[in-house]
Amino acid sequence: MNQSCEIKQLAHWLRLFFWSGLVFANGQPSIAEIAKTKAKVLEQEAVADNTNSASSTARIITKPEVRSVDPDGTKPLNDPITCLSRTIYWEARGQKTTEMEAIASVVMNRLSHAGFPDTICAVVTQGNEQGSCQFSWWCDGYSDKADEASYTIAKEIARKALNRQLTDRTHGATFFHHRGIEPDWSSEFIKTFEIGEHIFYKSGAAE
Repeated sequence: MNQSCEIKQLAHWLRLFFWSGLVFANGQPSIAEIAKTKAKVLEQEAVADNTNSASSTARIITKPEVRSVDPDGTKPLNDPITCLSRTIYWEARGQKTTEMEAIASVVMNRLSHAGFPDTICAVVTQGNEQGSCQFSWWCDGYSDKADEASYTIAKEIARKALNRQLTDRTHGATFFHHRGIEPDWSSEFIKTFEIGEHIFYKSGAAE
């Protein structure tokens, strides 16, 4: 990259941090705020682009950055990393990493699907917090705080999902359910993948 390109890239990030209200008095945004800003950019890239192509190196969320966001699992659900991490954690905690990754894929697939909201937090909190919702952890009446070691794994999976570094083993699934139940809608969709305790589907007429 030549010097001119580097200057343009730096100017772009400074504008981004300024307009996001993230530049502190000393001119240095925190690692967590950098991660959140990158995540919002990546989130909107995913909305606009359904090719699952890798993200630009400049926007890749790093491991130290993602660890700095919601480190104790108690922060409000107001940024893509936290919302995605909590969903992975609560829907598949204690399961194999590949099963947790499949849950992440469903959220990202919904994000790029016209029939769902265009932010991760809106996707995972769609519906009512008490009553009917899209992801059971959101309306089960229990605390949404995460306090186990598996939350660290969930955040790393969320990082890779936002960076578009995950293989979508669900083959485009936008729905899933636990093996222990058989919802009415399952017969209307195409089954795409099964792993562990979960079965995955995408919209379309089932055979």
